[in-house]
Amino acid sequence: MRKYLAVFLLIIAVFSFATTRIKDIATFRGARDNQLFGVGIVVGLNGTGDSGNVSSQLLTNVLRTFNITINPNDFKSRNAALVMVVADIPPFYKEGMRLDVVVASIGDAKSLEGGVLLQTPLYGADGNVYAVAQGNVSLGGANVKVSANLQTKNRIVGYIPNGAIVEREIPFEFVNANTVTLLISKPDFTTAARVAEAINRTFERRIAKAIDGATVKIEVPSAFEDDVVTFLALVEEIEVTVDMPARVVVNERTGTVVFGGNVKILDFTLSYGVFNITVRNGKVVADKETEATVANLINALKSLGASPQDIIAILQTMHKAGVLLADLVVM
Repeated sequence: MRKYLAVFLLIIAVFSFATTRIKDIATFRGARDNQLFGVGIVVGLNGTGDSGNVSSQLLTNVLRTFNITINPNDFKSRNAALVMVVADIPPFYKEGMRLDVVVASIGDAKSLEGGVLLQTPLYGADGNVYAVAQGNVSLGGANVKVSANLQTKNRIVGYIPNGAIVEREIPFEFVNANTVTLLISKPDFTTAARVAEAINRTFERRIAKAIDGATVKIEVPSAFEDDVVTFLALVEEIEVTVDMPARVVVNERTGTVVFGGNVKILDFTLSYGVFNITVRNGKVVADKETEATVANLINALKSLGASPQDIIAILQTMHKAGVLLADLVVM
């Protein structure tokens, strides 16, 4: 008995004419996350910790602060593990606010399950301590893989929700010489120019100028010199039309095709197996004529019974032939 495998093609089209808030596509220079890191020790492990002497030496150093002196050679246990502790601190976080932290084993520990991280200072790139982490390590369901007869779990990476307390605010400066700078998340000259135009139109004066595809400089109006936060909030809410470069992304493994905007194609004639389609005078000629776009071409191929693999192979050949007016990214 023949068996047929049904494969479905997922098509996602993102159109460039939708408007969005500046807040969703750009950030103000100076207002960014910072990475923190530190080296600590997790205790309370049930014989699944490190086998070396490093964790024992660290524990003896900790005990020494409590006036308890123990020879590291006499204090060997697999109930502790040396770990790296990392966290991201968002902008504007103040003293006393909490951060989530990630804990990862450095040595040969088999599992951090049930462990407790001892107080660990977290450093910034400048070498200063900005937070202190401590708490119960949770493994959660990270990286669980299930097969017919096997279930494994990554047990040497854990998490501590709200496990770090901010001890020092990271200094920042987003207003310089009475100007602020917007950074476009996905640099594009057209989008940057539209952002500057939208800001100028909203405030009815030329206070914004696109410097390049990623940077828009904005002069803070005199009316907002004493209330810059309100001005920035108003700027964030301005809506603009984001421009997207023509791009088609295909995933051969899953049969997924993602394309941004109305991706155009030039005139050509396609002969692929039993499929014959012509694009003439900017129209896809199939059962009915439609505009020559990737979306309409894919719909025509699907109506003729093309499989996801067929469609992906056709798109790749079109790109090589130069009739696909877009970048092609194959995953």
